[in-house]
Amino acid sequence: MPSPPPRSTASLRQAVLDGVYGQPPADFTVTSAFWLHHTTRLAGSQVTYRNHYLLLRSGNVFGACSFEAGDLGPDFCADASGHTLDQLIRHEKPAVGVAALDAYLARLQPHSAHPGADTVTLPAGTPDTRARARDAAVTGLLDIPEGAKVALIGVVNPLVAAIRDRGGVPLLCDYNLRTTNWGDPVTDDMHQVLAEADAVIATGMTLVNGSFDDILDHCRKHGTPLTVYAQSGSAVARAFLGAGVSALSAEPFPFSQFSADATALYRYRAVTP
Repeated sequence: MPSPPPRSTASLRQAVLDGVYGQPPADFTVTSAFWLHHTTRLAGSQVTYRNHYLLLRSGNVFGACSFEAGDLGPDFCADASGHTLDQLIRHEKPAVGVAALDAYLARLQPHSAHPGADTVTLPAGTPDTRARARDAAVTGLLDIPEGAKVALIGVVNPLVAAIRDRGGVPLLCDYNLRTTNWGDPVTDDMHQVLAEADAVIATGMTLVNGSFDDILDHCRKHGTPLTVYAQSGSAVARAFLGAGVSALSAEPFPFSQFSADATALYRYRAVTP
């Protein structure tokens, strides 16, 4: 019998720990742990993106989660290797729990082997070239009429441009950005943009900052299509396809910004009855 669709991140976590998804996470061990801090400023931009990532390698996959500065120190990695995934799924730090849950679900079904995944190859090239290709792939999952209002929760400038290229009107929300390159205002109140949205695009980082469940509930209640673009917790977000998430752009590690070579991302659409 297939497992029932999760209603929240907490219910997904408990189902995994209860063995509902198959082989228990206690069977899988973390062999390497990485704490990464990296910055990006695209050509012509006035914005420097400052990103922190936790990566947990288990077998042939990496569980990933981005987090805010100060939420998790690099010393965490000193003792993380050797722990089983069930131990880290229970960890008090949200970033650790999401990364471990991501690693577990990716071990059960890697994106590269998933029958529902459409593989998109991002071209080799400069960061600008690869960012534009990535964000065009994300917005390619939108099915919107001209002039539709698209809430973007987690703002990157190329993704704002890609929404406009598809005829959408972006409604912007981010905790760390106040304006775009073009002077568009960015609010830190996601409920403001959700209330007006015909469609929603949300970053996978919402899984760690506690807002994912609220976005999911809103979209279920109002029938608003929700697309998730995820480096953080991409396999976690995949578990909600058809259970509030309409589409997903999943980018497992190594992420596009860490390579100048061609890399893959995986696009999914919820299967409708």
